[in-house]
Amino acid sequence: MRVAGTTALVTCPNRGIGKARGSGVTTKSSAAATAAALTATLGLPAVAWVTAIRLMNGMDMGVATGLGSFGFFVALWVSMMAAMMLPGATPAVVRYAHSRGRVRAVPTFVASYLAVWTLVGLVVYALDRPHETMAAGALVIAAGVYELSPLKNHFRRRCRERAQSGFVLGLSCVGSSFGLMLMLVALGVMSFAWMSVVAVLVIVQKLLPAHAPIDVPLALAIVGLGILIVIAPSSVSGLTPPM
Repeated sequence: MRVAGTTALVTCPNRGIGKARGSGVTTKSSAAATAAALTATLGLPAVAWVTAIRLMNGMDMGVATGLGSFGFFVALWVSMMAAMMLPGATPAVVRYAHSRGRVRAVPTFVASYLAVWTLVGLVVYALDRPHETMAAGALVIAAGVYELSPLKNHFRRRCRERAQSGFVLGLSCVGSSFGLMLMLVALGVMSFAWMSVVAVLVIVQKLLPAHAPIDVPLALAIVGLGILIVIAPSSVSGLTPPM
């Protein structure tokens, strides 16, 4: 009995030490994963903003903007998406990093999220051409109407939920930000001013839940902007190339 009791006394502290060490390792892994997530969603966008601004320099021609070569556009678009879309995805990336507890899970998640937005860019490159202000106005009106739709609210809610992968999150966020990105493409995809406006709206909508007293007036303002473009395009600064 003494031997058994002595053994138990010796063994139990060792188990406690093992658990403490395991807990310490888990805490360190979780902290490292969180740091990696914040670096990817806040640090990377800062670099992406600088890159996008440099690439867009001298390219903005409003509705008459050309997209340039395929390689140039892809580089610009990926920089824009990293700058505009990653900050709002911070909570989702941090949650995913915590659930996996590994730093290497973060780059995969972020890369797959940006891959979805890159595919959107390929569609934009295939379809977008210099267009008239009338077409721009119509697209902006359509963007505002989409902001009022149940489909928008559905994807906005999904974009703020826990995601199993960056690809799934990306698809939900594309649905959530479709109207705002349509407005950006219509007004001038190379416009730093409109890129900044849309980026702010995208980030706010990703971080905050839907709130009709704010969302409805915003959507109506977008529709009003589209109508103004149709009626008096010269009143909207930067919409047409300078003479």
